[in-house]
Amino acid sequence: MGKFSLDEFIQKTQQDDNENDYFELETERVLEINLNGEVWSKMGAMISYVGDIKFERERVLEHGLGKMFKKALTGEGTQLMKATGKGRLYLADQGKKVTIFDLQGDSICVNGNDLLAFEPTVKWDIQLMRKMAGIMSGGLFNVTLQGTGKVAITTHFEPLTLLVKPGETVYTDPHATVAWSGNLQPEFKTDISFRTLIGRGSGESIQMAFSGEGFVIIQPFEEVYMTTSSGG
Repeated sequence: MGKFSLDEFIQKTQQDDNENDYFELETERVLEINLNGEVWSKMGAMISYVGDIKFERERVLEHGLGKMFKKALTGEGTQLMKATGKGRLYLADQGKKVTIFDLQGDSICVNGNDLLAFEPTVKWDIQLMRKMAGIMSGGLFNVTLQGTGKVAITTHFEPLTLLVKPGETVYTDPHATVAWSGNLQPEFKTDISFRTLIGRGSGESIQMAFSGEGFVIIQPFEEVYMTTSSGG
């Protein structure tokens, strides 16, 4: 950022104290939530807050028995945290770029690892990518969000949106795929053979295939993350 006096640095980087939107980008990598009620966020995403805000880890049956079983089957699960109260809440995830969507009856599917926060008015459900089980580890599930309200996702670097048109299938690397329109149902194309396994990872021979009409959001980064055990 260059050289600054302390006063110059504070002036350049200080938070915006004005009353702004419910979800707002404080910087391109920090989400500010002007909280007056409650919000759901990714567990561990809170980096700071001002005001009277309480945090509660998602309870086992908070979102119903069906979602509990789905979360158990994914291994990693989408660990959520509920923030309740009034104040300014700041969220971030490993320095990734934050994008805010304002759903207005729309639906979007987000890779479980890339979901940062959403309003409680947004309905959500976990979708398991069963066809991928046993082929690749990590990222085997996505979260479908629909309805009305704000949703924040994260990407490594600048996201790119690919338009899916009828008769023109779009193929993506699963580890670089962040989100897609809720009406699309991705298929998986595999080309694993002895030849493709020599000198390269087998994951490079697996692609997600999107057909129909909609969009796919990708990032210029292959995010490989391991599933975590359900033990303490």
